[in-house]
Amino acid sequence: MTSGLPRRYADHVTYLITFSCYGTHLRGDERGSVDRRQAIPGLPSIEPNERQVEANRSRMTIAAYELNEGDRAVVIASIRETCAYHGWGLLAAHVRTEHVHVVVYAEVNPESVVRDLKTYASRRLNERGPRVEKRWTRRASTRWLKTRESVLAAIRYVAEEQGNPMALHVSDDLAV
Repeated sequence: MTSGLPRRYADHVTYLITFSCYGTHLRGDERGSVDRRQAIPGLPSIEPNERQVEANRSRMTIAAYELNEGDRAVVIASIRETCAYHGWGLLAAHVRTEHVHVVVYAEVNPESVVRDLKTYASRRLNERGPRVEKRWTRRASTRWLKTRESVLAAIRYVAEEQGNPMALHVSDDLAV
């Protein structure tokens, strides 16, 4: 897919950021969960636990939120807009029905990137209507990509390993 990266990315920290829609990936479900106290790459995920899923579902204050086709288009556009506004380098993004993946380089910490991506996307979705109380889960996965190979692998993962493309962006700056 890609054999190169824009030269300017090397001066920044690159992240693979993943955040999910509210209520769509409950702790203990069959897809696996990570114990936040032991979130070490390579450790096995928490075993599926239907009682835990039901307990989490009972604490939800609104229904689970999913992104339809129009919502996904709004979110991918807001990600491009947010990155351009802040001067962040958007290498790849894929907005799915239940979650969002972004490979981005920035001069700020990943938590700031996540906050702004979610805020801008929510603002644009609210403008489109209807207004929703909770769209995103509280936390996000923020993986620091420290090598050229890890950045390229993350871009491949986001662009090619998520199933059928939905709302997908891959930077034109990537050498082919």
